[in-house]
Amino acid sequence: MAIQIYNTLTKQKEAFIPLNGKKVNIYSCGVTVYDKCHIGHARSLYIFDVICRYLKHRDYDVHFVRNITDVDDKIINKAKELNKSFEEVVEENIALYKKDLESLGVNEADKEPRATENITGMIQDIEGLIAKGFAYEVNGNVYYSVRQFKT
Repeated sequence: MAIQIYNTLTKQKEAFIPLNGKKVNIYSCGVTVYDKCHIGHARSLYIFDVICRYLKHRDYDVHFVRNITDVDDKIINKAKELNKSFEEVVEENIALYKKDLESLGVNEADKEPRATENITGMIQDIEGLIAKGFAYEVNGNVYYSVRQFKT
């Protein structure tokens, strides 16, 4: 039986067909480490853990990446509130996050890149989206243009 995935763009279930044989790459937005994890984080962690485990059970070669947002206004504000550096807030909450993963029995991602390690690439990606008309800037903020996709 083929795996079916719901495509929110077409609003239909579609057969899951990996782009590269049995190799499957999955990316999930991870936590913003300004505070302890909450139930919403646990939900996302469980969902992607189950998906990865299932695909591995079906003999797919899964490479799972889940980012950590380690720079954000919430982190900066929390650091000010606690009279700590934002780095201290980040490291403390990453340690708590790792304990939560273990307590929940959720597998670690194959890779967990931090936002601060990828700022240059993010800027380049955003500039590319703007250049192609998929994003636009208003008052110093960049927005994704949903009108680029037919609904």
